[in-house]
Amino acid sequence: MALRSDWSARNCSIARGLDILGDPWSILVLREVFFGNGRFDSMKSRLAVADSVLTKRLSGLVEAGLLSKRAYDGGGRTRQEYVLTPKGEDALPVLNAVVMWAEKHLPAPSEQAHMFVIHAGCGQRTSSADTCTGCGERLTAANTSWHSLSRSEAPVRLATAARQFTTQKGAAA
Repeated sequence: MALRSDWSARNCSIARGLDILGDPWSILVLREVFFGNGRFDSMKSRLAVADSVLTKRLSGLVEAGLLSKRAYDGGGRTRQEYVLTPKGEDALPVLNAVVMWAEKHLPAPSEQAHMFVIHAGCGQRTSSADTCTGCGERLTAANTSWHSLSRSEAPVRLATAARQFTTQKGAAA
């Protein structure tokens, strides 16, 4: 999902990564899915985004293999929600790094606008995108929470590909 052109064949790893993750809407969509919010209408409401923009970003993230679709019963009709794949879950340190950089360098418009990365294992806020600075354990979606003060009073455990695929397989059985 290139911003201006196709960077997928560039010799630079950063350029190739930006081809998928360089669009702000794509990162915000991933944030919602990590928060467990993978349904179109709910994402649209939370992001205040146009249908066409959200549809394009979701399609691009599915095509790139970061998200997959899972059927659910939406009031008598089958609808699709978006869940992380293992490849999508591997983007967590990128999102964590954005959170930490913004908290360090950008003023928040209010006290409720802060967000923190919490290692659920030891309960400590971390200042590293991939390792808990409190205990040294590697951060994964399974052991990480995000505390968005505008979203909830307590940290929220992140969705993981493993939990979502287990649920998906269990629902199919």
